[in-house]
Amino acid sequence: MAHQVRNDGGMTQSSGPSRLSAAYWRMTGATGLNAVGQGAFAAAVPLLAATITSDPRMISGVLASVYLPWLVLSLPVGAFVDRYDRARLLWCSQALQAVIAGIIALLVALGSLDITRLLLLTFALGACQVMVGNAAQTILPDIVEKRSLHMANGYQQTATNVGQQFVGPPIGSFFFAVAIALPFGVEVAALSLASVLLFALPRAHSHQVTHPRLGRAMADGLRWLASHRLLRTLAILLGVNTFCFHLGNATLVLFATQTLHVDPTGYGFLLAAAAVGGVLAGLVCSRIVNVVGDRAALLGAPGSNVIVFIAIELSPNSIVLGILLAVNGFSTIIWNIITVSLRQHIVPASLLGRVNSVYRMIGWGLIPLGALTGGFLAYQLGLRAPYPVGGVIRGASLLIALPVIMRTMRA
Repeated sequence: MAHQVRNDGGMTQSSGPSRLSAAYWRMTGATGLNAVGQGAFAAAVPLLAATITSDPRMISGVLASVYLPWLVLSLPVGAFVDRYDRARLLWCSQALQAVIAGIIALLVALGSLDITRLLLLTFALGACQVMVGNAAQTILPDIVEKRSLHMANGYQQTATNVGQQFVGPPIGSFFFAVAIALPFGVEVAALSLASVLLFALPRAHSHQVTHPRLGRAMADGLRWLASHRLLRTLAILLGVNTFCFHLGNATLVLFATQTLHVDPTGYGFLLAAAAVGGVLAGLVCSRIVNVVGDRAALLGAPGSNVIVFIAIELSPNSIVLGILLAVNGFSTIIWNIITVSLRQHIVPASLLGRVNSVYRMIGWGLIPLGALTGGFLAYQLGLRAPYPVGGVIRGASLLIALPVIMRTMRA
């Protein structure tokens, strides 16, 4: 499968052989290892927080601290990614994450981790992830032909979902039941191995001929995205969607364990259910796009998310909830693959890091607010309440953005 770029930001399909390089597969292997560690952490840290406090507001605050760096650090990180060797930034940030995860494991083993230290350390992990996420998306067009980006992004998303939601969470919840510190040791090992694989990537220097001052470099990324109507609209819609997603999921651990009476191991498998849909989406996204086109796939994904979030409120048991989370995972990954591929096609290489940083700042910057809002809604109205509220907001935002997406992609 191959793609050609159109000036309006759409993509057309053309035939041609696709080949993914050895460097790409090393990066994908590192992505999978990183995802296993992150998945184990994602399952264990809410359980850990729940052993420290039962206040939904504090537990949602832990999730907010992981994503707050996307709001406060995205712009300078984007400028650094365009300025320096992207491969080196990638493996160094991954190695630093392993160190931070090791500190968490040590403090848990010593019984010295309170909620304040947990908030600070999860913020530090999130700060490293801003660099890892931006550098990984920005370096991909350097090691993959543009005509193979849908396929390459699909495999990356599959590796991420298999590790982060399918393999990691059961490991994290199982080891948590054995010893609280063990899941964080798993994360240390996975992140360390990922860093070794990334160290072998070929050097990927900046595409910039000159290096403007940091303030001007960040402003260039802001101006470029602001001038592109389609990507600007998608970034805002992503921001609303991630706000709503975490509005619901911030207290999922309490909804599952207290309302549906799921044990820690069952909670890990509940998280893994979302990966079933995500893995399938990563494998079939390019085929779906070939059949229905970018526009239909792009609009169908958030539409499905709206229905799922409203339906989650009515979940009578963990089986129904798991099915709904799987559908949500499928739709979310379809959206991610298409929008990431669009940016990699449209944005000039010399600006990709900065535009990615602005896009993700808008798209992920509201996650902490969504998590905190979900915590307060759950505290005031009950643990089911955040999901229908998020579904309604998602539906309204999609209706508002629909005319712009239809016009720009039809053109």
